[in-house]
Amino acid sequence: MNKQIWVVVGLAAFVLLGVSLGQLQRHGRLSLSAVLAEASSPLQPAGQTLAADFDKDKTGGAPPGFHSARTGQGPEGTWVVVTDTTAPSKTNVVAQTSGDRTDYRFPLLIADHGSYKDLDLIVKFKAVDGEVDRAAGLVFRLVDANNYYVVRANALEDNLRLYHVVDGTRRQFAGANFKVTAGEWHELKVDCVGNRITCYYDGQKKIEATDDTFKEAGKIGLWTKADSLTHFDDLRVVAK
Repeated sequence: MNKQIWVVVGLAAFVLLGVSLGQLQRHGRLSLSAVLAEASSPLQPAGQTLAADFDKDKTGGAPPGFHSARTGQGPEGTWVVVTDTTAPSKTNVVAQTSGDRTDYRFPLLIADHGSYKDLDLIVKFKAVDGEVDRAAGLVFRLVDANNYYVVRANALEDNLRLYHVVDGTRRQFAGANFKVTAGEWHELKVDCVGNRITCYYDGQKKIEATDDTFKEAGKIGLWTKADSLTHFDDLRVVAK
């Protein structure tokens, strides 16, 4: 009899846990993709280059060799290859198209092929739309969706910011203020060697900082915020 009671209690607890997790996920407070560990990827040797212009990728779907994730709350982003006749390398780009307005929501598109410690990382971007935010970012030394560096430009705030994200909490440690125009293509670049991080906007050095939060190699990727509709093209990374 006691055994039967414990079985019933165990089943009830399991059901309640499932309901609670489901509710959290529906309300944007839990994302399985955000808490799962990243699959391991090989450290890339000095000189190894990855270039992605998305022009040979099929439109309407996610680009091969990448996967999406999310920091913060709300649903994951929607990353698709789309046609943009204004693209620097015509005609395809990858775009984050979800218009979810959750403020503390950071969609990620993470490259699967390898990890980098010291690197040059560059991308072209166009901030197309967004009422909460119009942001475009480069992620590097990513451990998982809650731990990484990101440099991002914002066309609503007119600034460039450098953050480390630790356990899902974003902390700025460097920045610069200047005009970031929406609807136009710009170039964002980061040079990371050891603990020194240098960031460029349209070829001009804007940030130079040091930080020891993430000392080991990690993945690279693209980043947006909230309802940012952002196009990216010509992603390129070179290991140092």
